[in-house]
Amino acid sequence: MQKVSELQVSVSDLKAFEALANIPDDQLQWLIDKSEILTFEDGEYLMEPGQDLSGPHFLLEGNMRFFMMQQGSRRDYTLVEKGSITGYMPYSRGLIAKGYAQAVGELTLLSYPTADIMEMIQHHFELTQALVHIMTTRVRDFTAMQQQNDKMMALGKLSAGLAHELNNPASAIVRDSLSLRKHLRMVPSHLKNMFAIRASDEQVDGLTDELFRILNKKECYTRLTLKQRTQLEDEISEWLEDNGVEDAYDIAESFVDFSFTTENLEALKAHIPEHAVSIIMGWLSSKLMGEKMIEDIQESARRIAELVSSVKTFTHMDRAQDKQYADIHVGIRNTITMLGYKIRKENITVIEEFDDTLPEVKALIGELNQVWTNLVDNALDAMEINEKGTLTIRTKKDNEFVEVTIIDDGPGIPEDNITRIYDPFFTTKEMGKGTGMGLEVVQRIVKQHRGSIKVKSKPGHTEFIVCFPING
Repeated sequence: MQKVSELQVSVSDLKAFEALANIPDDQLQWLIDKSEILTFEDGEYLMEPGQDLSGPHFLLEGNMRFFMMQQGSRRDYTLVEKGSITGYMPYSRGLIAKGYAQAVGELTLLSYPTADIMEMIQHHFELTQALVHIMTTRVRDFTAMQQQNDKMMALGKLSAGLAHELNNPASAIVRDSLSLRKHLRMVPSHLKNMFAIRASDEQVDGLTDELFRILNKKECYTRLTLKQRTQLEDEISEWLEDNGVEDAYDIAESFVDFSFTTENLEALKAHIPEHAVSIIMGWLSSKLMGEKMIEDIQESARRIAELVSSVKTFTHMDRAQDKQYADIHVGIRNTITMLGYKIRKENITVIEEFDDTLPEVKALIGELNQVWTNLVDNALDAMEINEKGTLTIRTKKDNEFVEVTIIDDGPGIPEDNITRIYDPFFTTKEMGKGTGMGLEVVQRIVKQHRGSIKVKSKPGHTEFIVCFPING
C-alpha cells in the first residue's frame, strides 16, 4: 500500500532529471513544496483501468511497468525507469486510465496533485512547457510504436499465409523434378523398342501429325470432374486392353490427363503398324507423362512468380512514397491473393462486385493496402466461428469519390461495441490475434486521404464502407 515517505528532495535532485535541467530553481522548489513523496512496494498497483489519472509523477527510485489485459492475458507496453516523468501532464486530454501501472521493485516518486495543475499552468511557464514537451514526445513515440506493432502483426499474418502459398508450388517443383529425372532415365528402354519398329515415313508423319492435332485441341486441357475422370479412365483402360497394350490401367492415366478419348486413340492407331500398337501406346504415354510433369513445374513456377509480384505490388516497394494514380482493384485483388491461404482454410467464398468503369485513383497505394488487409482480415476472423462464409467486396463511383464496401456474413458487431471499434487498443480478439490498433490505423489512413469510413452491422451482415476522393 502506498505511504508517504520521509525522504527529502532537493532542487539539485530534480535537476538530475534531463527534462528539468534548465527549469528555474524557484519553480522546482515550488514543485517540491506542492508535491508529496510516495513509496510503493514491489508489485503494488499505482493505477488501474477506469481510475482518474494522477500526477505528474517524478520517479526518484525504482521502476514502473505499464500493461493492459486482453482476453485474460497481460500485454506489456513500456517500462518507466528511475529519472523518468510520467502520469497526467498539463493540457492532456486523457483523464481516465486505460491500463495498469505497477511498481517494479520498491518505487519512490514525487507526486504533484492533479487537481492543482491549473496553478502550474498559470504561474510556472518553463515547468509547464517542459512537461508538455514530455507529453507530446510520449504520444509521438507511443503512436509510432503502435503503428510499427500493427505493421509487424499484419506482416506476420501475411507471411504465415505466404509461407503456405509458396510452400505448395515449391514442393510441387521439387517433387515433379525428381519424378521427371526418374522418368527420363526410363526413356532409353522405350527408345530401344521404338528403333525395333520398322514403320514407313508415311506412318511416322501421320502419327505425329495426329498426335499434335489432338494435343492442340482445347479439349485436351479441360479440367475434368472426379466422376468424368473415373469414367474416362475406365473407357481408355478397356480400349488399351482390347488392343493388347501392356500395363493398360497404369498408362491410361497419362491419356486421361490430356482428356484423350477412345476416338483419339483409334485415330492414332490408324497410323501404327498392327504389331507395334502396344509399343507405340507405351511410348506415347511416356511422352505425355513427361509433358504433364513439365506443365506442372511451369504452373508451380508461374504461381511463385505471381505471388512474388503480388507482394511487390502490395507493399508498393518499387514506387515513390507519395500519392500516385493507380487502379484500386489491383491492390484489393493482391490483398485477396496475400490472404488466400486463410480464405481457403476458413472455407470462404469471395464475391467481387467491381465497377470496371472506375477511373484510377490518386492515393498512397501502400497505405490503402493496409486498409484492405485490416478490413478483409477482420471479416475473415468474424466468419471463422461459422466455419464458412461469404466475403463480398464492392466498388463504385459516387460523383467525385470512390466507394469500397467490404461485407461479411459473420455474427455481426454487438451494438455496445459499435461506438468503440475505432478506439486504440479496443479488441474482442483473443491474445495474440489482435492489438486493438487495426481499425484505428484504418481510420487514420482513410482520414489521411480526406475520406470517411462507416460501419453497418446486424447478425449475419456487417459492412464497412470506405469513401475517399478520386483525385486525391
